[in-house]
Amino acid sequence: MPGKAVREQVVTRARRIVVKVGTNAICDDRGRLDLDSVASLARQIAKVRSRGVSVVLVASGAIGSGVRELDLPARPKTMPQLQAAAAVGQGQLMRHFHDVFARYGLKVAQVLLTRDDFENRARYLNIRNTLRSLEDFGALPIVNENDTVAVDEIRFGENDILAALVTAMLGAQVLVLLTSVDGLIKDGQVQDVVREVDESVLALASSARSKLGSGGMKSKLQAAQLVVRSGEVAVIANARCPDVLTRLLDGEPIGTVFVPADRKMSSRARWIAGASRPAGKIVVDEGAASALVKHGKSLLPSGIIGVLGRFEKGATVSVVDPAGRQIARGLTNYSSAGIEQIKGLKTSQIAKVLGDKPYDEIIHRNNMIVG
Repeated sequence: MPGKAVREQVVTRARRIVVKVGTNAICDDRGRLDLDSVASLARQIAKVRSRGVSVVLVASGAIGSGVRELDLPARPKTMPQLQAAAAVGQGQLMRHFHDVFARYGLKVAQVLLTRDDFENRARYLNIRNTLRSLEDFGALPIVNENDTVAVDEIRFGENDILAALVTAMLGAQVLVLLTSVDGLIKDGQVQDVVREVDESVLALASSARSKLGSGGMKSKLQAAQLVVRSGEVAVIANARCPDVLTRLLDGEPIGTVFVPADRKMSSRARWIAGASRPAGKIVVDEGAASALVKHGKSLLPSGIIGVLGRFEKGATVSVVDPAGRQIARGLTNYSSAGIEQIKGLKTSQIAKVLGDKPYDEIIHRNNMIVG
């Protein structure tokens, strides 16, 4: 689908969007909340909602707000200090959001999440139900990573990824990543359209992170990749561009638009593909790899040549070819120990080795995402 068509046929008709705004977009160089920027964002979101469009706001800035409140000379370096700054700053951030959105008659709701919340299927569904209930109440959900408790093992690392996961969870038609640049830049020019987020596109991202935030262009491209794979649109645009949100939804060629996949994933497939991290890997031979990728078959024990990691039945695992490239991801019917015992065997031999045969397939095709 051409970029113009995406803007005119998808973006302008979106009924639910997720807007992510980064620290640099709403804070000054010292990390102090820029109230004018927050007011502009609130005014635009209020206008978008008046059109009947549901909005979820993913907002960074808790740590930056804490830096301001504590009058620190710079962003802290250690995890305990970052968590302390976030604990101070999150309340201040929400206070400002509450006050500025109240001018437009909007109620706000704080939703703090960690990666673990998305790993657990039941909690994942509870989050989705809560966000939809807030929508029914007419409140604006303001989502942020729970920096006060998150550590390296469970934190998203970037609110860009969090925003992408929320977009996929809700089936929002558009994710808008508002940042401090005009879009994805190549050879000095802002790219209007990106049709595939491949290695060449990811290579355009600078590895540098922002002074106050934790992200950069790479995390935004990774977020866009996750969203378009689900079948939705992503846009990277400059938060400082006047009326950027309303103009985007009017179809103006602002920022960089990422073209969605032709088919939308189901809710369950989105969880498998993006929200649930693999607990291990199953290595398959070339024949099994071809059957999965080209023919959409289920994974049987006969095509398995190795198991990496330890996991239980029901875990999300990666399926990799002999070269170690991921070709699929899915929910396993057997534990790693069980698969070790039956790898390479025919389905008819499972019961003899394990004592029973609850499933013919190691991963059923309905519980697997190829790619």
